[in-house]
Amino acid sequence: MMEKSLRPRRSVLYMPGANAKALDKARSLAADALILDLEDAVAPDAKLMARQQVAQAVNAGGYAPREVIVRVNGLNTEWGKADLEAVAPLPIDGVLLPKIEHPQQLHDALSILDAVNPDHHLPLWIMAETPKGMLNIAQIVQNQPRLSVIVMGTSDLAKDLRVRHTPDRVGLLVPLSLCVIAARAYGLDIIDGVYLDLNDEIGYNAACQQGRDMGFDGKTLIHPKQIEAANQAFAPSAQEVEQAHAVITAWEQAKNEGKGVVVVNGRLVEYLHVIEAQRILALAQAITSLGA
Repeated sequence: MMEKSLRPRRSVLYMPGANAKALDKARSLAADALILDLEDAVAPDAKLMARQQVAQAVNAGGYAPREVIVRVNGLNTEWGKADLEAVAPLPIDGVLLPKIEHPQQLHDALSILDAVNPDHHLPLWIMAETPKGMLNIAQIVQNQPRLSVIVMGTSDLAKDLRVRHTPDRVGLLVPLSLCVIAARAYGLDIIDGVYLDLNDEIGYNAACQQGRDMGFDGKTLIHPKQIEAANQAFAPSAQEVEQAHAVITAWEQAKNEGKGVVVVNGRLVEYLHVIEAQRILALAQAITSLGA
């Protein structure tokens, strides 16, 4: 499970597939991952053009080291199957499937992808954004070796649940936590939903911290101005890295001395703390490597 978390996904930026300038600008942004969107960010009469532009942009390259994901339209739409057939041969890192409510949707998508390009084995990301998706999330994600990431679609979810967008997100805490639990149970990464008010910097920073405290690996973004705060919030702090080093050093020293009890900065340390310290240091190193 630790290996799946080694790829930083602190900031995951949606880029509209119909906007050629945005697709080009994405090559210079400090986001860990990009979602080139064919779904919600694209009007119906621009779907075909967006599909072509995304294919051209991806084939042109220049996005590394950013992870590149394409969000397709659902298979229940007139564009979904053709979207999957178009992205199957592309040099991308994964396909994001919207509005997933049952495991069969993943199997159907994989059948189309593999029929076009059986050797590519594209990973899947899924949107968790409907009440049925929340009720079925554990069933959806178990036994899915091609599934890598759950992405929360909090805007659609809030609408369907009829909850208000409050700073504490009290109406969404249960479904958000259910998805975090499912992600951790099956070794997946999970990305928090978007923050819609681009002028509310204080609220956005608080939402990032809340997401991190709830166990999310990163946040989906709707504008480049949101990248820096997400990258800071979902990265280990200097204090956390220092503490992780101290925990591992103390544990190794105690083991060499035959001691069964380790105390670091007044706190008892058990092996579970060592495992978490190793994860923190591995993530910090992956972030450093990504920046390099």
